[in-house]
Amino acid sequence: MDFVRTPDERFAHLPDYDFAPHYAEVDGLRVHYVDEGPRDAAPVLLMHGEPSWSFLYRKMIPIFVGAGHRAIAPDLVGFGRSDKPVRQEDYSYARHVEWMRALLFDVLDLRDITLVCQDWGGLIGLRLAGEHPDRFARLVPANTALPEGHQSLGPAFDAWRKFSQESPDFPVGAILQTATVSELSPEVMAAYDAPFPSAEFKAGARRFPMLVPVSDGDPAVPANRAAWKVLERFEKPVMTAFSDGDPITGAARPGFETRIPGAQGQPHAILKGGGHFLQEDVGPQLAALVNDFIARTS
Repeated sequence: MDFVRTPDERFAHLPDYDFAPHYAEVDGLRVHYVDEGPRDAAPVLLMHGEPSWSFLYRKMIPIFVGAGHRAIAPDLVGFGRSDKPVRQEDYSYARHVEWMRALLFDVLDLRDITLVCQDWGGLIGLRLAGEHPDRFARLVPANTALPEGHQSLGPAFDAWRKFSQESPDFPVGAILQTATVSELSPEVMAAYDAPFPSAEFKAGARRFPMLVPVSDGDPAVPANRAAWKVLERFEKPVMTAFSDGDPITGAARPGFETRIPGAQGQPHAILKGGGHFLQEDVGPQLAALVNDFIARTS
């Protein structure tokens, strides 16, 4: 598998992102993750989506660490400081799940996990929770879904899929700005562009929208439905934390709250003033909610 590696100097002097890098080799690829806080503390696993990277959680990581938690934020393969296969065909939903499973369980051996997941972070993280439920202590789906191939994701998602394949440039920083309510500074937009110095580095980012299961015949549908069968018996605590301004994932929220037993009676939140990337818009509020949730359910 041919891949490229973003030069380290691209990540120098990023705003509010001075976390030490950590790396592990998975399937011949170098995968990056942030690992802050006490190593013997239960982990809060922060899973990003498309086309962001662990930089998305920079406002939240110190809040978790300040509460005594271990905060772990991996960069998915193809994103951030992780290696980037150069062919779109090298990416599949199953491969993304396996790459993260190998990192989080084989290498880091994480247990008693609090999962905070947004966008594709949920499609991958919730699959892992459905396939390895004993590893997880609680779940916080936030602006995400676990599609089974029969739900319409709406015209906004259809437009996004079309853009991902036809845009000549695929400007990542600008894409983040269109999906946030707050105005991103030029430095922050540049930080989202940092992993992608040229088109060669963007194969994974362009591929993700095409991997979302939108029909019964999608190859990921059986595994997602199997994960849902497990989640429908998952009795450990589950709290949704969606924003009020996401046109794509909002329809998925009721399913988490009604289908998962552990979601019953939990303080589900709709955060006001947040777009799709609610970590940018209301990150500190989201982190505080998660800290309270952990304290209340520990």
